[in-house]
Amino acid sequence: MVKPTLLVLAAGMGSRYGSLKQMDGVGPNGEAIIDYSVYDAVRAGFGKVVFVIRHSFEAEFKEVFNAERFGGKIAVEYVFQELDNLPEGFTLPEGRVKPWGTNHAVMMAAKVINEPFAVINADDFYGRQAYATMCDYLTTLVDSRQRYCMVGYQVSKTLSENGTVSRGVCSVDGEGNLTGMVERTQIERVDGTILYHDGGADEPLAEDTPVSMNLFGFTPDYFEYSEAYFREFLKANIENLKSEFFIPLMVNKLIGDGTATMRVLRTTSEWFGVTYKEDKPQLMANIERLISEGVYPRNLWA
Repeated sequence: MVKPTLLVLAAGMGSRYGSLKQMDGVGPNGEAIIDYSVYDAVRAGFGKVVFVIRHSFEAEFKEVFNAERFGGKIAVEYVFQELDNLPEGFTLPEGRVKPWGTNHAVMMAAKVINEPFAVINADDFYGRQAYATMCDYLTTLVDSRQRYCMVGYQVSKTLSENGTVSRGVCSVDGEGNLTGMVERTQIERVDGTILYHDGGADEPLAEDTPVSMNLFGFTPDYFEYSEAYFREFLKANIENLKSEFFIPLMVNKLIGDGTATMRVLRTTSEWFGVTYKEDKPQLMANIERLISEGVYPRNLWA
């Protein structure tokens, strides 16, 4: 049986958090969020993990996150996202320092992934059930094209007590397929109501509004579409030094023109993250609670 692959986007440095937070210890034995992600992926049935990193911290990253660390329970590969990884005919514009975005990072894995795969952020804690749900669905897509999926979280379970957050708010049709994803910024709970503050207006969001936390599932044909559309994106945006080729941009394009469908898988898992440094103690407390509930062993890789 073909096992899905987990693609971990670990090339970003987390500007608001202020360090290489992908490697920051949050578990009782210094485990990083990545450790819990890989642990959940292994027991869900994923067969390989591919890390998207940068050459600037390659040695440091590989020293920590390697097949030996994970007890040989999953195959490990690395690919690199660099600013000059551009299609033939394009050159890096002078002054560009910002990465090209999450979908550009996904594209870096085209040569090492030939099976259905899930995409995650390295610094997000998605929860055991989310990985199981994703893996189960991906195993049904082995011979498919143009059928993708994502895990949709309830917005109420993705907020921070230490500031506003940005989320991809999803619209879903009666069959459970995504019809569109809109980035909403400055989301927070105010006097018991969840609001976003786009454009100066305070707009409410229902507690169970599905949002994207960048947990997507694709089949390998997604690389072909990404390569083609990235060329269009560069033609229109290469002089904009802050433009980014995000996964939601690509997904909205494919859904909007009828090329692909994306099933929204709902999860009961809790999402945890470290948007701000002040979020870390709560994240560590949540992990400790899950250990006490028996969801995780105290030593993941013993």
